[in-house]
Amino acid sequence: MIKLFKHTFYGCIAVFFFLGTVSCVNTKKAAYFYGIGDTTISASYSKIPEPVIYRNDILTISVSSPNPEADIIFNAPNMLGTQGGGMGGVGAIASQTTGYLVSPEGNIQFPVIGNIKAAGLTKTESKDLITKELVDRKLLIDPVVNIRIINFRITIMGEVRNPTVVSVPSEKISILEALGMAGDLTVFAKRDNILLIREINGEKTVRRLNLNSKSLLESPYYYLKSNDVIYVESNAARLSSGERSMQIWPLVLSTVSVLAVVTALLVR
Repeated sequence: MIKLFKHTFYGCIAVFFFLGTVSCVNTKKAAYFYGIGDTTISASYSKIPEPVIYRNDILTISVSSPNPEADIIFNAPNMLGTQGGGMGGVGAIASQTTGYLVSPEGNIQFPVIGNIKAAGLTKTESKDLITKELVDRKLLIDPVVNIRIINFRITIMGEVRNPTVVSVPSEKISILEALGMAGDLTVFAKRDNILLIREINGEKTVRRLNLNSKSLLESPYYYLKSNDVIYVESNAARLSSGERSMQIWPLVLSTVSVLAVVTALLVR
């Protein structure tokens, strides 16, 4: 009986040791830019892309000129006033940003001017177009137009600590910043094969990015665009550990059960 107990005990030790070894991850593969020394990246590389307006984007468009009273009609769609109760029963006006929704056809409905093409244009191109319309129609003198995309967002999925959708008010974000906002990659993430899905001219474009390579810092995909999707795949350690745990845990449980029975018999 004592001999059986010893064999069972050593069997449990061996199983747990095996589980520990198969779950180990190569630390080199878990590091970003492993092996890259001191370097300098030219400013001409990884240039921040100017945001492009897409269908279903929400824009705020502010217009100013030397005549503030004439500007009001063009700025009204940006704000929706709602009547609310204030302290002491005094009425108050609460404002909520609404902006311009780009239609499925790619247009916005601008006051007085009417339909204006927006989808497919950069913010600068759209601003120049609106400014030209205001001047050509003699609606304003020396107008200044500013545009912001208020639903600029990035989706991060897969082997990150907190899969999320990140809103970017500044309209500027790198892939490293986005991954940081998602809690960083887990140790089971494939750092050399990050999937980036981006819409370009109405088509989905897929690119593979390597976080262990210097070339990422020089890539046009280092800085992200609105509606980009990042998917981080699991590495072999995650997949093998999952498969092995499904095979081994029944063995572990049965071994522990036998050990418990043997222990109970010895105690009697």
